[in-house]
Formats: sequence, structure tokens, C-alpha cells
Amino acid sequence: MELRVLSLFDGISCGQVALGKLDIRPKVYYASEIDKNPIKVTQARYPNTIQVGDATKLKGDYFTDIDLMMGGSPCQGFSVAGKGLDFEDPRSKLFFTFADLLEEIKPRYWLLENVKMKQWCQDVISDRLRIQPIEIDSADFSAQQRKRLYWTNIPVSSWEKSTAMVENILEPEVDSKYLIDPRRAVIILENEVGRRKIAYIGSDSQGNRIYGIHGKSVTFCGDSGGLGAKTGLYALPCLTPDRLEKRQNGRRFKPPQSKFYTLTAQDQHGILTNHFIRKLTPTECERLQTLPDGYTDVGLSDNQRYRALGNGWTVDVIAHILSNIS
Repeated sequence: MELRVLSLFDGISCGQVALGKLDIRPKVYYASEIDKNPIKVTQARYPNTIQVGDATKLKGDYFTDIDLMMGGSPCQGFSVAGKGLDFEDPRSKLFFTFADLLEEIKPRYWLLENVKMKQWCQDVISDRLRIQPIEIDSADFSAQQRKRLYWTNIPVSSWEKSTAMVENILEPEVDSKYLIDPRRAVIILENEVGRRKIAYIGSDSQGNRIYGIHGKSVTFCGDSGGLGAKTGLYALPCLTPDRLEKRQNGRRFKPPQSKFYTLTAQDQHGILTNHFIRKLTPTECERLQTLPDGYTDVGLSDNQRYRALGNGWTVDVIAHILSNIS
């Protein structure tokens, strides 16, 4: 199948990766993106991509016979991680750019993605697009919790939930630059003991266990030697280790066998593993987004890769939606 595709706010072209997983090769792929670093990733991986620049300056009559139009308009104004400016945030207003071009171009298929938001904001978008969104959590397709809304005229079939967890995406060895300074790590862990959060510190001893917040203590270790001693490796998702007071729903850590916190462009998350706190590597973040290893390794710094990945899509979610194109 060959498609003529227009991707607004294309980022690192996760939509193009999703199409590739379905063996769909676009006849032409127009990408609207203004950030030079994601563009660098896209052009390195898909050199035939036609970059068309700022979406607000596009004219619908330039794009004829578009089969698929898709985009994830910037979400910072709607996100609970942002300032809650809603449509007052100029980035959130880019939704209207998508809607205007959709009405002008009239593609066969279209897809819009955004974060969960206040109901009235969701209603504004739904009323304009004349369709209700589908909520999909990336946890059903990956090791990451990432709840998103998808407005689309593509029929979406049911899916089997992925059992992937944080442990499944970790690299066996990482550079020491990803380790958090031990003194900072101790402060984080001691703070969590005081808050009775779930984690585990140091050797397998009663004094080093961190208990749960729900009544009785949750013990991760027993007579067999505990997770660290028994397996030699365990992982607890840690929320943004560089920001000591950062937490999500009151939690700093999650227990083993948990889906990872949602990747964002601002927060660089980490894990507690083998008694160390370390950041996730860019490769591990690529795995959380179900991208190929090294996909963003095109001469960007780690911070530039983290930002690009945090703004991206979970590819396998998009692939599932697009798989219903006939």
C-alpha cells in the first residue's frame, strides 16, 4: 500500500516508523516541524521526507490527494505537568491549525493525538472534529504508562495488552555518567523512607527496607535473600532523580514489575537498580516509546534525545491504529 501522507508537528517522525512496521511505504511524506533536532533525526532515518516547515503557514490547496493526515499538536497547555493554561497557551492553539487544514485538505484518513485534559477542553476539540476520542494507555503496548486521547476517523480494533515492564527495557551495562551522585541518591532514599514510599536500599536487612504507604509494610525481601540478593538485578522506576521534590500522585518510586512513568520533554526519569539510582539511557527511552535502539542517535546530545523522545509518540500504539486503514 502506498499513501500520500501529511504529518503536522511531526517531531522525530514516529508516525513514519509506525507505517514502516505495517510495511506501508508512503508515496510521499510531508512533515511539518520547526525544531531542528527532531528534523535532524527524521532526515537521517527517512531522507526522502519532504519538510514543509511551520504548520501555521501551510496552505491546504498545496496538498492534493492526501490519503492520511496525522499529528500530535503540542500538549503543554493541556498537560497536568504544565501550567494549565489550556487554550491560552499558544502551543495548544495549534490544534485549530490542525482542524483548519483538516477541513481544507479533506484526507481519506486522519488522526489527532493529545494528552488527557480537562473535560471542557476535550469537548471543544471533539465538537470541532465532530468525533469523540479514544483513550489508549501506552502501557497496553509498552513498558510505559502514557495515557493519551486519539481523535480519528480510522476504526480502531481491540488489542491484547503488553506484559512489558521496566525490567524488560533496561540495558545490562550503562556508562557511569548515568549514575546519580551517591550523596544525592542517599538523600532521595532517606526522604522516601520518611514518607513510607515503596523502595529498597542497600543490603537485605530490616533497617534498609522501605515500606509501602498502605497500612502494613510491604516487604520486597524474604528468607531467600530478597530481590537484589536473589536475582542480582531489580528495577524501581524513579521519578526525575535530578529534582528532589518531584513526585507523581505523591509517589517517587514504583514497585518492581511496574510500568514506567510517562516520558516528557522536561523530566528525565531514572531507576533504582542494584542499590543505585541512575537515569534511563536514551536507548532505554527509545524502547519505552517502542522505537528501534539508537533511532535518535544521530549526533544529538543526550538531553536533546530525551526531549525529542518525550515529545514523541509510542510507535506501537500508532501502528495499531493505522493497521485498520484499508
